[in-house]
Amino acid sequence: MSSILIRGGRVVDPASGVDALRDVLLKGGRVAGVEKPGAVRDDAAEEVIDAAGLVVAPGLVDVHVHLREPGQGYKETIRTGTAAAAAGGFTSVVMMPNTMPINDSVETMAWMLSPDRGASVRLFAMPAATVGSMGRELTDFPALRSAGAVGFTDDGKPVLEDAVMRAALVAAARVGVPVSQHAEDTRLTGGCSMNAGALAFRLGLRGMTAEAEAGIVERDIRLLREIELAEKLRPHLHVQHVSTAKAMDLIRSAKAEGLHVTCEVTPHHFMLTEEAVGEYDTHAKMNPPLRAETDRLAMIAGLMDGTVDCIATDHAPHAAHEKEVEFERAANGITGLETAFGLAMRVLHQGQGMPLARVLSLMSANPARLILPPGHGSLAVGSMADVVVFDAGAPWSFELGRSRSKSKNSPFDGAAMLGRVKATVCAGKVAFRG
Repeated sequence: MSSILIRGGRVVDPASGVDALRDVLLKGGRVAGVEKPGAVRDDAAEEVIDAAGLVVAPGLVDVHVHLREPGQGYKETIRTGTAAAAAGGFTSVVMMPNTMPINDSVETMAWMLSPDRGASVRLFAMPAATVGSMGRELTDFPALRSAGAVGFTDDGKPVLEDAVMRAALVAAARVGVPVSQHAEDTRLTGGCSMNAGALAFRLGLRGMTAEAEAGIVERDIRLLREIELAEKLRPHLHVQHVSTAKAMDLIRSAKAEGLHVTCEVTPHHFMLTEEAVGEYDTHAKMNPPLRAETDRLAMIAGLMDGTVDCIATDHAPHAAHEKEVEFERAANGITGLETAFGLAMRVLHQGQGMPLARVLSLMSANPARLILPPGHGSLAVGSMADVVVFDAGAPWSFELGRSRSKSKNSPFDGAAMLGRVKATVCAGKVAFRG
């Protein structure tokens, strides 16, 4: 492995409590030194990155991405998706299981994690919680955990049956990982394609209610409470892409109660509202849908007050023919790996006054601590040599045509961003240069 000296930057490492000018030395795939400027000679490394005037931080971590392989390489491949991740400052991504076939076995997961996939950043996987993500029979949690699973989820197909979800929480607790839940009562959302409200009524579209999300969150929290009392276990429930004020309030109360509940929010849910649908714009169609302004503000409030543990993209690439159809028939989801950091910096740091260290906590230290093995999400000596170097004050605009993702389904073409990534280093190797 090559050695790299990142010289003269402002090191912001929330996990270590560091915010100061430092030189960072990377050797053997690890952080070998974090020293005062000039303390490390240039000839101590094979490559020197001049970070004067820039921020040096732990590589970003995304705990919710869809890279579409195996089976849907026409949308995205692990190679193209991770190239987009590196361009967005991410050095670790967690792949969801809704591939073809579903990632519900050690063999499928091993294929996804293989170096043969050509990933630019570190890959982790959350295999399905139930066989085929059908919500009936649990997958082999111990075997999958031993093979590297960092959690379990039927993402996109919520576990609806109480007994199955309870069993999943217990099984995951016994192997020390979370169950990550897509909170949607699909018994209430059949045929729905956007948020329930006046706009959906005007457009003639069926809308998803806030109760469909909040009801599953409430049920899962109840199960946590019951399991703690009956099993003497402490399961970890992670709620994916929270989008409603009602669900956020439930999570806030559960945390205050001491239950092990964490959650993520996507940039599109703290940036956009249902109004982005406009005249049936399918690039504004996702699940959970874009909500009302009161919900968007509730997501920001949760991010600001600490209820939200991390920002995740739910990067969901689709081919053009899957979006260029009638709104109700269009696939759900947007790409997000290249826009997440710029939107967080613009909306939260610049717009809401969130400290830079807090933004980085939400996108590196916190998701790493929640989901990844030790050694990630920090620049402490001995940690993984995963680093993002960026210009915190640089405004820029996202150009969708230049995206490294194979798909181009984003509502943020031309959108103003803040904080331009200059370099991404993963495992001690430069994965992206801006």
